Amino acid sequence: MKNLITLERFTELTKKFATLTPIVVVGDVGIDKYTFGEVKRISPEAPVPVLEVTKEWLKLGLAANISHNLKTLGVESTLCGVVGEDNNANVFDTLLEDEKLNTWGIVRAPGRPTIFKERVTTNTQQICRIDYESSEDIDAATENKLISRFDEFAKTHGAVIIEDYAKGSLTKNVIANLISKFMAAGKLVAVDPGRSTPPLFYKGATLLKPNLAEARAMVESLGYKEKKLENMAKILVEKLDLQMLVITLGAEGMALLDVKKNSELTIIPTVANEVFDVSGAGDTAISALTSSLLAGATLEEAAWISNCASGVVVAKKGTATVDLAELHQFYNQLVTKMKH
Repeated sequence: MKNLITLERFTELTKKFATLTPIVVVGDVGIDKYTFGEVKRISPEAPVPVLEVTKEWLKLGLAANISHNLKTLGVESTLCGVVGEDNNANVFDTLLEDEKLNTWGIVRAPGRPTIFKERVTTNTQQICRIDYESSEDIDAATENKLISRFDEFAKTHGAVIIEDYAKGSLTKNVIANLISKFMAAGKLVAVDPGRSTPPLFYKGATLLKPNLAEARAMVESLGYKEKKLENMAKILVEKLDLQMLVITLGAEGMALLDVKKNSELTIIPTVANEVFDVSGAGDTAISALTSSLLAGATLEEAAWISNCASGVVVAKKGTATVDLAELHQFYNQLVTKMKH
């Protein structure tokens, strides 16, 4: 790992997080509930396990987890998304306030449920997941309410993260408005794409961060049968008019392409020690990546910081976050491990 970011740069860049202009996070938002317990018997009513619940907890989910990750990294943000006019919307507001995140970017849409995902788990496995949601596009009135906030946000924020879970908040119109307004203001536009969203919706963004499966699906959707990573990267950069591309490769690390620097694909290895749970790792990756770029990192430096942040959260249970102390501890352990 000879190209690992130096301690000096790692420290210099992460120190700047607290002084960054706030980032806007726009996307599908919701609540993650974890119901945890033990299975000691099978139900007499049906051949299913009976979970004896020992613990339950709620966390900010979907794009809200990005704002939570930014907060723990010391970066301020404004979360923008759509919830219902229901009790879960009030719970969601409370969860935001508990983490000292503002609620003024949240739009309520009557007749639409607030996304709520319940994961039923034991120490060893997830038994099932229960989803309450609608994946239909938001209506025109809700769309206009959301878009009306972007003019002000583009002036007062340093970047926007578009986090697309394809649950209907990020319509073609919403994404087009976000990209055009933030790019016109000279701000960084980072996109974590949705698997079922047409890739051309993201045309003109600064940075796209798909995983390998998403990258393959996007290339196919653009009309290509390409399987070679280098060629897929070039197709995405060219057809979507991107400046930067990061394809996360799971256990294989990350593939990076920075058009302004060179046209060659760089691959950096993964640094995770153990993988306990990957839920939310993508949220952590885009949070650390965008923050690092805003702090003045090159794409490769930003990817290393992001890689370390993801390495911390995959070793935790459930949708997790990483703070600066954990990030530095992980980096120091990595350097020590490389010396031996």
